[in-house]
Amino acid sequence: MPRPSLSSLTLRGRAFLAAGVTAIVCAVVFGQPALTRVGVLVLALPVVAALFVSRRKHDPTVTRTVWPRLLRAGETARIDLAIASDRRRADGPLLVEDSLPYALGSRPRFVLQGLGQRWERTVTYPVRSDVRGRFEVGPLVVRITDPFGLVERRRQIGGTAELVVTPRVLPLPAIPLSGGWQGAGEHRPQAFASGSAEDVSVREYRRGDDLRRVHWRSSARVGDLMVRREEQPWEAHATVVIDNRAHAHRGQGPASSFEAAVVAAASVVVHLEKHGYAVQLATATGAEADGAEQSLRQLAVLGLTAAPSLDTTWSGDQARGGVVVALLGAHVAGDTSALRRIRHDAGVALAVVLDVDQWSSSRTSLGPAAAAEPMLAMGWRAAGVGPRDRLDAAWRDLGRAPSRGGLRA
Repeated sequence: MPRPSLSSLTLRGRAFLAAGVTAIVCAVVFGQPALTRVGVLVLALPVVAALFVSRRKHDPTVTRTVWPRLLRAGETARIDLAIASDRRRADGPLLVEDSLPYALGSRPRFVLQGLGQRWERTVTYPVRSDVRGRFEVGPLVVRITDPFGLVERRRQIGGTAELVVTPRVLPLPAIPLSGGWQGAGEHRPQAFASGSAEDVSVREYRRGDDLRRVHWRSSARVGDLMVRREEQPWEAHATVVIDNRAHAHRGQGPASSFEAAVVAAASVVVHLEKHGYAVQLATATGAEADGAEQSLRQLAVLGLTAAPSLDTTWSGDQARGGVVVALLGAHVAGDTSALRRIRHDAGVALAVVLDVDQWSSSRTSLGPAAAAEPMLAMGWRAAGVGPRDRLDAAWRDLGRAPSRGGLRA
């Protein structure tokens, strides 16, 4: 027989227990046998309730679905809980409570009633976060009580599910960009920018070429052996660099210049991916992620680092000829060589420079234009941004720099 758990007594149960003990003590002191019987009855109620609750073996199964698992800050996700039991005996009412991090809101509670044999219930609730991060939802807590509410037993069941909240994304206008093309092969398709590609590209046969590459139709038309070219599609490549060094930013929490840089980086990543660029994310400690989705996941959990200088090991082949967009904080003289190297390798180099002094109450800012001046001197297209400036306006200013032809992004 399971041992009653008196540690699960509720406030009401402890009050009953104290009342019973008090009644028995008073009966002994004042010599009232009838009061003793009342005290024993009141004292026995919590003990019987604890025994009743301890005998209720209940282990329902829980399936938790988070939709979507990846959402942006300020958006709402839906949590679906499928709770089921295959017991042959009917269950009493259950109070279930899902565990949530503080950032996702208060813990949802549900009362499941009318539970018969082998029952199943589905409950749904929304969650919302205004801050980025990776959060664990669950486990589910089942609270079992007696009919009088004297004893409550909690059990954790089911596992957890992950919810990733990426930074907010601000819409950006299309601006003209030249460069950004990368690829491998023997020629670059001339029709890529218009959305089409050459179906067949051939050249004359060279000694050593694989005969399986011979294009017989072209060979018959020309009169000489022609082979298909070895090529890979060219694509527009972009690298988004965010300076996440602690000494380059000012302010604390969501109102810091670093959080403004994270929002700007996420906005640029989504914007470039929407316009056909293959996007890579790089931080002060090196390359972090490839592709828009992985970049957003990394930005969701990105924190500040104590690295003294910018790591440019990702540059070279990755940046050569491509578009580089840098989201920078305070300029450090030791960064000049690294920033010059990135500018040399990039086809187009854009910089959004945060006037971080405006995020610090102890410093006097010289203005966004002064913050961008060091980058302009190194040949970057640069625009300064303060906490009250609009990112889309700064992005539009970057597109006003002289540029010949190219894509719009």
